Amino acid sequence: MARSAGPGGTPGAAWHWKGEGALNLEIRVSRLDGPALVQDYYACAPALAPFFAGWPWDPEVYRRKAEEVDRRFDAGRRRRMAEAIRATTPAAAAKLERVANGEGVFVTTGQQAGLFGGPLFTVYKILTAVRLAEALEPVLGRPVVPLFWVASDDHDWEEVNHVHVVDGSNAVQRIAVEGEGEAEGVGSSMARRRLGAGVEAALGRLADLMPQTSFAASYLELLRRAYRPERTVAQAFGDVIAELFAEFDLLVVDPAHPVVKELSAGVLALELERSAEHEALLARQSSGLEAAGYHVQVGVLPGAANVFFEDEAGRERLVAEDGGWVLRRTRRRLETEELRALLESEPGRFSPNVLLRPVVESAVFPTVAYVAGPSELSYYAQVRCLFQAHGMEMPVVYPRASVTLIEAKVRKVLDKFGLGVEDFRRPTHEVAARVLREELPEDVVEALAWLRRVLGEGYGRLAEAAKKVDATLGGPVIGARNAAYVQLEEVEKKIAAHLKTRNAVGLEQLEKARTNLFPLGQPQERVLSVMPYLARYGPELLQAIAGQLVVELEGGPRA
Repeated sequence: MARSAGPGGTPGAAWHWKGEGALNLEIRVSRLDGPALVQDYYACAPALAPFFAGWPWDPEVYRRKAEEVDRRFDAGRRRRMAEAIRATTPAAAAKLERVANGEGVFVTTGQQAGLFGGPLFTVYKILTAVRLAEALEPVLGRPVVPLFWVASDDHDWEEVNHVHVVDGSNAVQRIAVEGEGEAEGVGSSMARRRLGAGVEAALGRLADLMPQTSFAASYLELLRRAYRPERTVAQAFGDVIAELFAEFDLLVVDPAHPVVKELSAGVLALELERSAEHEALLARQSSGLEAAGYHVQVGVLPGAANVFFEDEAGRERLVAEDGGWVLRRTRRRLETEELRALLESEPGRFSPNVLLRPVVESAVFPTVAYVAGPSELSYYAQVRCLFQAHGMEMPVVYPRASVTLIEAKVRKVLDKFGLGVEDFRRPTHEVAARVLREELPEDVVEALAWLRRVLGEGYGRLAEAAKKVDATLGGPVIGARNAAYVQLEEVEKKIAAHLKTRNAVGLEQLEKARTNLFPLGQPQERVLSVMPYLARYGPELLQAIAGQLVVELEGGPRA
């Protein structure tokens, strides 16, 4: 087994692991791919330092953050927040009790509530949080527990109503819940939107496309128990996550829980009270990011609070207008006093936007670190000022692991053609063109090169000689040379076409390999569901992936 730096490693570095027995699979772990901000974060670039609380490869940063958490969380608040959390194992419950008693802290991560457990990267976020928590316990000398936040406040149905799988013929299939489910309004949150009858057809389609193995039935049964028509998207997703990770001492929380709503009401009230001031802070921090050469992940909307209100029409952003507030889509007006009264009496109707959500999480839970994907890492760079405005410091942001699962059938194709995973970031026709060029017989390659050289030299000599007869003859000669080059390219294409016909099976194999590694042109982890992989490899798969994740806390990411 070859080791590298895992989540903190060099770009393209990987762990290569092949399981014994049934788990005949290669697990490739590397750094997150992403824009300049993400890559500079790994490099601990000085230009990014003002936007974060410290680098995640410095143990002292976690110690400082733990001390700050201890100062903010009294015994009563710790006890209250624990009521909203469910533990996946007795050991996790025991650790939660110690956190509630003031002894421990959390490493958190989260993801929007999706269909059938969501895409693969959700698994990798959770496993990174698990490994980071394990690594931090000896550093902090106290219990550190991974906590998964089911982002049930999100309301974009089109983002979560489908999954993708690769079928038995190596084609990507989209499985979706048809219709809008049973929603209170167009933009209902996943905490309120029920799945509806369409989920049964989606489950049936998934069952048809799942590998027929001894493991498949148990995972399908789990999904059928969780994803029932009368249940909400968030309930179903949370149950699946809790059961899949029952061996990892994980904690799970749904922010729609009444206790979370109660404990976060103060943050939302202050945000509404100081909306204009906080908008200016965010605009200034976002401008600073751009001035440092980085992109802004989330735009700052003029006049809009970082707070949503949900009524019978759905979840909508609150926008300040004429001394009161209006809902951005329906234009329903709420006076300031009316809004305050609603927040006090019905806190469940209010939720943070993407920029305020990390602040709410850190206000409710004793969080020392957050495991982030590339987009989250980018918007965390915008919100340090918002944490400080609410009287706290932001958590340490640790990049999640990026993982590619390379099955035996795909490895055979890579080895056959001498290709690596990264080669398939390019379109299949480009990969195929490279392979075909390399398969041209050596004598054909030499003959084509010789002919190009001879044409260039011959027409060059002729052009010089013709100019002595008439200076205008150089142009026609060069034109004839270029036409000859075009004809030669046509000949080369015909040779390649014959090779392509002869290698049709190999080219089909390349397409199938790319479908498995970069389905729909995107990294596997961002598109495909974990369920077919679990059906094929069983519960050992998650343990195997966790075993390959390395968390580095000393000296920065390895070069």
